[in-house]
Amino acid sequence: MVEITLPDGTKKEYTEGVTGCEIAGDIGAGLLKAALAMRVNGMLCDLKTPINDNADISIITGRDEEGLEVIRHDTAHIMAQAVQELYPDVQVTIGPSIENGFYYDFARDKPFHPEDLEKIEKRMQEIVARDIEIDREEWDRNEAIKYWQEKGEPYKVELLEAIPEGEVISFYRQGEFMDLCRGPHAPSTGKAKAFKLMKIAGAYWRGDSNNAQLQRIYGTAWADKKQLKDYLHRLEEAEKRDHRRLGTEMNLFHMQHEAVGQVFWHDKGWTLYRILENYIRDKLRDGGYQEVKTPIMVDRILWEKSGHWEKFRENMFTAKSEDKDIAMKPMNCPCHVQIFNQGIKSYRDLPLRMAEFGMCHRNEPSGAMHGLMRVRGFVQDDAHIFCTEEQITSETVAFCNLLQEVYQELGFDKIKVKFSDRPETRAGSDAIWDKAEASLTEAVKATGLEYSLNPGEGAFYGPKLEFVLTDAIGRDWQCGTIQVDFVLPERLGAGYIADDGEKHYPVMLHRAILGSFERFIGILIEQYAGKFPLWLAPTQVAIATVVTDANDYAVEVEEKLKQAGIRVVTDIRNEKISYKVREHSHAKVPVILALGMREAEQKTVSVRRMDSNDQTVIPLDELIVSLQAEISSKSIA
Repeated sequence: MVEITLPDGTKKEYTEGVTGCEIAGDIGAGLLKAALAMRVNGMLCDLKTPINDNADISIITGRDEEGLEVIRHDTAHIMAQAVQELYPDVQVTIGPSIENGFYYDFARDKPFHPEDLEKIEKRMQEIVARDIEIDREEWDRNEAIKYWQEKGEPYKVELLEAIPEGEVISFYRQGEFMDLCRGPHAPSTGKAKAFKLMKIAGAYWRGDSNNAQLQRIYGTAWADKKQLKDYLHRLEEAEKRDHRRLGTEMNLFHMQHEAVGQVFWHDKGWTLYRILENYIRDKLRDGGYQEVKTPIMVDRILWEKSGHWEKFRENMFTAKSEDKDIAMKPMNCPCHVQIFNQGIKSYRDLPLRMAEFGMCHRNEPSGAMHGLMRVRGFVQDDAHIFCTEEQITSETVAFCNLLQEVYQELGFDKIKVKFSDRPETRAGSDAIWDKAEASLTEAVKATGLEYSLNPGEGAFYGPKLEFVLTDAIGRDWQCGTIQVDFVLPERLGAGYIADDGEKHYPVMLHRAILGSFERFIGILIEQYAGKFPLWLAPTQVAIATVVTDANDYAVEVEEKLKQAGIRVVTDIRNEKISYKVREHSHAKVPVILALGMREAEQKTVSVRRMDSNDQTVIPLDELIVSLQAEISSKSIA
């Protein structure tokens, strides 16, 4: 007999060799129907795996994150089976589950077309309806290679030959279809019921442009039809909110081939940029930061000392000047250390908070560019806090409070925190990393924020917290960060005189709230679908005259609004008021004022808010007071 311990602590005894299917069925028919896989002593495996020793067991369903991954992996195999049934000449290569879905790469002489996706999806539904058993098979490596050689499948052979001898080689079979796979998979194909094929793309075998080009089919899969419908709705919403389209429609910015990955800001877009920059500048000033400005181009020697030359060289723009290698800075931190190093610093000078809206450049691949979200030239709301070890916690708490305040005022109330620890390739000794990670752990606990672990994703010089925003349609964006660095100050000779009279090296906290201004503005555009709250809107009020006789009053209203600090445009064209209102509504101006002779005589304004057909007539002075109050409160209504 074996003793099985369930997640709630319940213990049950079963005959040796019991499977997850039997355990789930014993707990209840509903769980058996929903079960996809199981965890045995923390290891994810198939429900059909026999259990021969005492174990802690948890049954995985579609409600679990791992369950969703199993569904997507199952659906990938179902798609590959459907493709091979419809097109027997196709060779199946690699097909993983990915965020929100899955893909498979296929080798085929003829190209797939969009209409093929409908046929494949229909066949996939038939395979699901067959509810074919999915079974794991373990093969001898040499037998597996011989089998696929005889079938004329060179891609499978190459994958098998890359597996070291002695490792377990597993295949998953469902009917006539079989593929190399670690698993786990659900017990049968009938578990995958909510999926849709999305698109066809090109892909090189194993991601190498020197290899053969394959055809990749992407799909999405979810635990149920409602989740699928919600996801497709989010995609539709994302398309409507695409910042590239809205940037053009709203005349905010454009990008062109002559400056790949760099932004041409138009007047309205630059207004939005400056609003955001000044907002952050005020927050930093109140938080005790000093603002600095450092050079964009710096000698290679500094980047070698800091370690960035070795780590980031391939992403740095470089040039030669007077036989010297110089580089456009990809980040600001080494330059901030140079300012810290001017003059003698005492422990009384710490913490020293140094901020810069620093222009950085990174030579990202042109194919990776994506509007404002991925650019080569960008500005960070970057800052570095030079402090003692004892000050790490208080500075981290203060930063996290500031970050939460900023995000909430910008309209983001869902924030996830990830703790990223030491990467495989890093600077500094294990002892230094132990100290840095312990310091950051203590600090994040002091903030009271919940966090998850993100193993191996720290910066090369220290562990970090990453702050992930959830936007209006449920997408996550990693923006803010704080990193604990014991390495760079010592490398660059940043010392201070401690209270013991000796020279010590400060701790350097690298921190940003928005990250890249360009990217964050792209996120803001999509968060609000271009319909910014009043305080952020590049144009806050549009004045539109009903008749030309009201033009003089329109100019008077414009002047009073400008004196009150409100951004305004006046439209006195000889056009119908309905046309003017429609045009300014399309430009997403939050407040439109319609002025006729009655308003001019009574010194009132007819107010129409964005997305509302209601009009309210109020005195001009009352409107100004109301708008100023709304702007100063940073309301996001």
